[in-house]
Amino acid sequence: MRILVTGTEGQLARSLLERAQGANDLSVFAMGRPDLDLMRPHTIAGALAGVDCDVIVNAAAYTAVDQAESEPDIAQAVNCDGAEALARAAAGANVPFIQISTDYVFNGQKDGAWTEDDSPDPLSVYGKTKLAGEMAVQAAAPKAVILRTAWVYSPFGKNFAKTMLRLAESRDELSVVSDQTGAPTSALDIADGVLAVARNLVARADDPALHGVFHMTATAGGTAPTWADFAEQIFSASRDVGGPSAQVRRITTAEYPTPAARPRNSLLDCTRLEQAHGVRLPFWEKPVANIVRRILADS
Repeated sequence: MRILVTGTEGQLARSLLERAQGANDLSVFAMGRPDLDLMRPHTIAGALAGVDCDVIVNAAAYTAVDQAESEPDIAQAVNCDGAEALARAAAGANVPFIQISTDYVFNGQKDGAWTEDDSPDPLSVYGKTKLAGEMAVQAAAPKAVILRTAWVYSPFGKNFAKTMLRLAESRDELSVVSDQTGAPTSALDIADGVLAVARNLVARADDPALHGVFHMTATAGGTAPTWADFAEQIFSASRDVGGPSAQVRRITTAEYPTPAARPRNSLLDCTRLEQAHGVRLPFWEKPVANIVRRILADS
């Protein structure tokens, strides 16, 4: 099975490439700019012409959440128009399509985990363009799978774990928001889940239970962690191997204003994914130590 993943430097694309190395039944290859440019949707069908693949995973996105507030047209082009063009090309070739989406489609005001049946209400340009992308993909490819995830980190790219470790090299104390909750999710674990979903789509292409919107995050457990909890877990893992750490000063969202509003509650209910695809990601704390070690080794 050949899986095409869009984007070459993103956390999920690189995680998929790594995870596929140990699989005997599939291969993953990536396409990105300039060969495949989501900012130029009219070129996508031509770029994919002649490409031999069994599944397409759209892991590319405009993810600069705050910058998107001042670049809405670019965010819309990548997160909606480009995704729609990919989905249309996949549907035309009868190739299963997986779109990666986000918790930012919700307003974060619910108490308890968000389900796929909850009504989206994004607060930011990023969230609005990702939701528009979901709707456009479903219209262009009715059998597409949309996987919403949240709080993604990994040894690759830019992410919260890397930022915390970098800042701890020069600071004894860091202020971290403690009134937003979610489930820190390893991109490597997401990759494992995506590959399982891809296998299901190829094996049972016409099973309607496999299609639609699903939530895919780490398991949060009884009490969902905050960003401050996540930071403390990162520093604990770093101290264990002689890496940098800092004291975490817990602050409110109001004390750390940003151009884009963040959801207060990003916890996603992943029951539907487990029931339909048999996929359940590990408890959120499990991958932290390994990823921290890899980040420190790479730096």
